[in-house]
Amino acid sequence: MAILKVIEVLAESDKSWDAAAQEAVREASETLVNIRSIYIQDFQATVENNKIVKYRINAKISFEIRQ
Repeated sequence: MAILKVIEVLAESDKSWDAAAQEAVREASETLVNIRSIYIQDFQATVENNKIVKYRINAKISFEIRQ
């Protein structure tokens, strides 16, 4: 039986929400192994001069800690 753990992360990108999600997984993979999924909870953006300049996500990443 696999045991999974879930952590909550925040990530941002100046390109897109998709890029922010990719960044969250990339950063998490530096210290975690066996990442299984990412669940995007919340989307946010920073606006300057009527233009989105930062895309932010609040996400949950699940990873296997034991099989």
